[in-house]
Amino acid sequence: MVATAPGSALPAGLLRQSLASGRVHSAYLLAGPGDEPRLAARAFVRGLVCAGAGERPCEACSACARSTARDEPTLDGTGKTGPLYRHVGDHPDLLWVERGADDTRVRIGQIRALQHALHLRSHEGGARAAVIADAEWLNQEAQNALLRLLEEPPERTTLVLVAASAAGLLATLRSRCQRVRFQAPPRDGLTDPHTAPERAALAARFAALPHSGLPELLDWAEQYRGPRAPAARAVGELLEAGCAWLAERVRGRVAQGDTPVDRELDAFAVLRECRRSLVQRNANPQMVAERALLALRDALEAGAS
Repeated sequence: MVATAPGSALPAGLLRQSLASGRVHSAYLLAGPGDEPRLAARAFVRGLVCAGAGERPCEACSACARSTARDEPTLDGTGKTGPLYRHVGDHPDLLWVERGADDTRVRIGQIRALQHALHLRSHEGGARAAVIADAEWLNQEAQNALLRLLEEPPERTTLVLVAASAAGLLATLRSRCQRVRFQAPPRDGLTDPHTAPERAALAARFAALPHSGLPELLDWAEQYRGPRAPAARAVGELLEAGCAWLAERVRGRVAQGDTPVDRELDAFAVLRECRRSLVQRNANPQMVAERALLALRDALEAGAS
């Protein structure tokens, strides 16, 4: 069982306006770093079934009580050791899909199970919603299955996709969703003294890349050998940190009038492609790490020259 975060206040903007006006779209895409998009998705779908007056979720009605965060089962994308999806709290009309504990992607079987559940009659006769967290980890087959659901959504049903980045999603999928963007904090956390030690260590290693030879880069990438699920998860974190590092570097150089930054932008594009390879093409995590680290080193060497 996993403990989920408590419900949080819904941020101002499109989601709150949708609840207040009653004009709810069939699909939303919440994209941005950190936990805020997930928390907003949870608060939004709870608001959809809330029966209270005023701001929703009201936290006072029976629907809010049923959708309150509690220990919820850990998912298994294969369905062998856990469910393919779970409910939000124990509300029967709120469904939640994410990667299984040992999975590197959201599996096609999970999306098909979600399709089947949403085509059944609503348990309580009202609105229904499904959150697809980790949407950036949907492979193309799963995205195509989800696209069919978006093209013909069941009555009074809302789908909410949550992704750290929407870049890996099919354009046809993105076009059918109302977009809600969550901005990164002013600092990305890589060089903040209060950041997690792991991120601080990565920042130091990135800074040393211009002085690293090929053997050192290959040794670093070799750390991502082993079972694919944890290796892919770790490489995903490396790519996220690398993109944040490049973004901070570009901002700093532009602010100082130090241009061009073409090599940094090229490296950023390589890291985005690495992420797509990791998710869509099931690429070897160690090889993805090698390509990403080489691109980062090239960008930093160019800036130092």
